[in-house]
Amino acid sequence: MTKLDADLASRMARIALGHVRKEYPHKLDQVLLGDEDLAPPRALHPIFYGSFDWHSCVHGWWTLLTLRRLFPQIPEAQPIAEMADDSFTPEKVGGELAFLDRPLSRGFERPYGWAWLLYLHLEATRHQESWAAELEPLARAFAQRLRDYLPVLTYPIRVGTHFNTAFAVVLSLEWAERFDEDLVELIRNRSLHWFAADRDCQAWEPGGDEFLSPALIEALCMAGTHEADFPAWFARFLPSICQREPASLFEPAIVSDRSDGKIAHLDGVNLSRAWCWRRIAPLLPEQEREIASASADEHLAAALPHIAGDYMGEHWLASFALLALLCE
Repeated sequence: MTKLDADLASRMARIALGHVRKEYPHKLDQVLLGDEDLAPPRALHPIFYGSFDWHSCVHGWWTLLTLRRLFPQIPEAQPIAEMADDSFTPEKVGGELAFLDRPLSRGFERPYGWAWLLYLHLEATRHQESWAAELEPLARAFAQRLRDYLPVLTYPIRVGTHFNTAFAVVLSLEWAERFDEDLVELIRNRSLHWFAADRDCQAWEPGGDEFLSPALIEALCMAGTHEADFPAWFARFLPSICQREPASLFEPAIVSDRSDGKIAHLDGVNLSRAWCWRRIAPLLPEQEREIASASADEHLAAALPHIAGDYMGEHWLASFALLALLCE
């Protein structure tokens, strides 16, 4: 089993430090209402202008703060703190909030970026610096968007990409348990509404550009929101796990071209499956637990060597590797 140690943490920190302030190439997410809306990423997003896109920059920062907390002795810890001091300021948070107030910004980064921003704020609360206090207005703004969105989402979005409902719920729930009891209740109720009746999942995955397992992230969502009932639900959802079926959930995805940003997503599906399997394994009976743990190790081993090398994966994969490694 691969474990997170200081050497690996230092390597991952260097990767993230290399892109959270790398402005270009950049993929913007905005609706233009006129020429005046065109501006460089750093002008539109004073904090989260690096890492190819807004959401990757957010979880790049989550990676940095998490590694700095867990391994304060690594050489990168001080640069991380200095960059955070410079980035998480009232003025720059105000710039991020101003973008949200633009017309037609309702769908900006929904729901993936919302969830990662909440997760970043939660991590910031574990540090003595003022970073959490500075980020809280932004977190509260996205939490309100989530509260408005979940009740009108009649059907969950199950694709294994940024739009996936279960993934956003998994991260947001951890923030809500600390800051918003009403949002906790809403998340639990909506998860039950969306997923409680699911049976005999066929797991026709991965899709060619997916970085999440629709099946396993749904299972992780139900484990987080309804832990007491999860073993019985999981036995109905994946009844043939002891036969390693559906086979697709136990076979690491093949990545044919890591220079293609969409195909490179498949390294992410391997890392996110490792994360999901590791998180749900302790809740399963012994035989299923051993199978889940073995599959997690196989998926992690398939993708961890590729978290750097080509920028199409390098700007985000370390975050998903860290999710899995934190579940040791």
